[in-house]
Amino acid sequence: MKISEEFKSGALHISLSGELDHHGAKDVMASAASILDEHVPRSCVLNFREVSFMDSSGIALILNVNKKMNHIGGRLTVENVAKQPMKVIRASGIERIINIKEL
Repeated sequence: MKISEEFKSGALHISLSGELDHHGAKDVMASAASILDEHVPRSCVLNFREVSFMDSSGIALILNVNKKMNHIGGRLTVENVAKQPMKVIRASGIERIINIKEL
């Protein structure tokens, strides 16, 4: 799993690439937390365009980033979610509390 960051249109975009499973989720969570601590954005977008597979660890990542954004008074959007990760998101029900945009 790779992670990159950039500011676009006033928001911090964190892009993920690869498989988001329990093997790499802790590292991704730590990296995302560090990025958020460094930039303290008002708006954060998690870009899932290059995520080919996600298990429940991806839900933990999304919830973790959302909690951090709420703590700093910001908001989170998850975008470009492919079919397989979207099934996991729908099964969890988090799209009711977090803005999720499919591919």
